[in-house]
Amino acid sequence: MEHITHPFSELFEQLGLDASHQGIEHFLAAHRLPPEVELVDAPFWNKAQSSFLKEGLQNDSDWAEVIDQLNASLR
Repeated sequence: MEHITHPFSELFEQLGLDASHQGIEHFLAAHRLPPEVELVDAPFWNKAQSSFLKEGLQNDSDWAEVIDQLNASLR
């Protein structure tokens, strides 16, 4: 089985966010998550974004690693 690694920018594209270097930096600077809030429950996601993140983590999909990276970057 082949393991696919998605770049951070591709996750932002998948979420419908600005995937440019500046867009990613701006998003991370503007959005912080306290430790008690799960990534998928963050108030800044819409329903589709939250569902994508939740499914990616639950299914341990190709996206799980970069979703974990996003989670760590928002802390």
